[in-house]
Amino acid sequence: MDAALNYITQAVRAGAQLVCFPEGYPGPSNPAHAYDGLSPLREAARKHGIHIVASRIQPAAVGIGHHMCLHLLDPGGEVQGTYRRTTPEGPYVYKDIPDWQFEYVMGDELPVFETPHGRVGLLVCSEIYTPELSRILALKGAELILMPAGALLNEMLPPWRTMVWARAIENLMYTAACQNLFGVEEGVAIIAGPEEVLAQSSAPGVLVADLDMDRIRWLRGQDEKIEMPKQYRVVPGTLRWHRPALYRKNYAAW
Repeated sequence: MDAALNYITQAVRAGAQLVCFPEGYPGPSNPAHAYDGLSPLREAARKHGIHIVASRIQPAAVGIGHHMCLHLLDPGGEVQGTYRRTTPEGPYVYKDIPDWQFEYVMGDELPVFETPHGRVGLLVCSEIYTPELSRILALKGAELILMPAGALLNEMLPPWRTMVWARAIENLMYTAACQNLFGVEEGVAIIAGPEEVLAQSSAPGVLVADLDMDRIRWLRGQDEKIEMPKQYRVVPGTLRWHRPALYRKNYAAW
């Protein structure tokens, strides 16, 4: 908790208004560990007047097992909303990891949260491999998706960074990812927009970038024009290309 609070202080000094921690951080992320990882962050959100995304496991309301949760804390220190990991389908997730000692229960909601900084969606770790999730959030209005990951991405880092940016490109939104570091891997911290990667780092610490939400809204409202020079570095207006009847027809056939 001391480290988490120190990261928040560093981020605020760098101008951050929305802070996102990795999956399961500051926890707890194991039922054998009993401590309150949320209250100190709620106090920090109030103190600094910022939004914070914190992660922990939470007992499932029905049956045995736990959800992997992301909590969005508002500047008043209240839990504005919670996202419970939906993918992959349970009960198995990472049983080969000694620290993952709980029965994973999947959620079934993809909420979008209104904030003064834009509409925020949340996804967890390898859900980035399911582009439908990001697209649904975009169609529900999300302008920024935070994708905190667990750890040990290692050899998967190059495609992982590519996917973070790809989700931003195809959905005309900002995306950001971070992960825990245990000293045996490099990090995946990256903040991407549809037209460029704003910042990335492989080292421990705080990564900050300025997001231009007006630019996202402009890109979503434009149509592609055959002109030189172009006013954009990505095809604009692509969310309006959505054809649900076509997808339903072909998915049913498949």
